Amino acid sequence: MEYSKEFKQTLSEFSSKEKDKLIFRLLKKDKLLSKKLYFELIDEETTDDKRNTMEENIRERILEISKYIGNQKYFLVLIRKLSAEITEHVKVTTDKFGDVSLNLFLINEILEHNEKLGQQRFDNVYKLYIYLINKIFKALTLIKKLDEDYWMEFDELLENLNEKIDNNIYLSKLCVNNGLDFNWLKCENIPDHFELIVKNIKSEGFLR
Repeated sequence: MEYSKEFKQTLSEFSSKEKDKLIFRLLKKDKLLSKKLYFELIDEETTDDKRNTMEENIRERILEISKYIGNQKYFLVLIRKLSAEITEHVKVTTDKFGDVSLNLFLINEILEHNEKLGQQRFDNVYKLYIYLINKIFKALTLIKKLDEDYWMEFDELLENLNEKIDNNIYLSKLCVNNGLDFNWLKCENIPDHFELIVKNIKSEGFLR
C-alpha cells in the first residue's frame, strides 16, 4: 500500500503523545513487528545468540515429539509448528544464514529417527517426506543467493543430510522420483539456474 503525501504530512503533524499512542496500538496488533523492534532496539542477544537458542530448541523439541512418529498426522502438525517458529526467528532477526542452517538442522534432527520412521508404512510417511524434500529444495535455492563464505558450514549440514537420506530407502527413492539430484547436496554443485529447475519440477506435478 502506498501512502499519499497528504497522509504522510498529516501523520507528521501528530503530537509526540499521539504518535506514541498510535505506535503502541499498532504494536499490540502486530506481535511480530513488536518482537522485531524489541530485538533491534533493546535485546542484548545477537542474531547468533538467537540462532543458537533456536537450534537447541529444535534439538529438544524433536527429541520430545519423536514419540508421536507413529501418529504421522499429529507428528507433521508439530513439525510444521516448529518450522513456523524458525520462520518467525528469521523474520524477527532477518537471519538469512539461519533460514538455511536451521531448516537443514531441523531435517537432520527429524531423520535422526530414521529407525522409527522406517517402521511406518510408506503411505503414512509420504506427506512428511514430501514436506522435507520441499524444504531441501528451498534451502538449496537460498544457498545460491548467499555468499560463498558460508558454503563450508552448509556443506557439513548437507553431507550429514545426504547420509541420513541414504539410510532411508523410502525417502531416498522419493527424492529421486521428485527430481532431487544428490550431487546438489554440495554447495558448489548447485546449478546457477536452480530456481528455474525447481519451477519446472513443480510444473510437472512433483513435490506435492
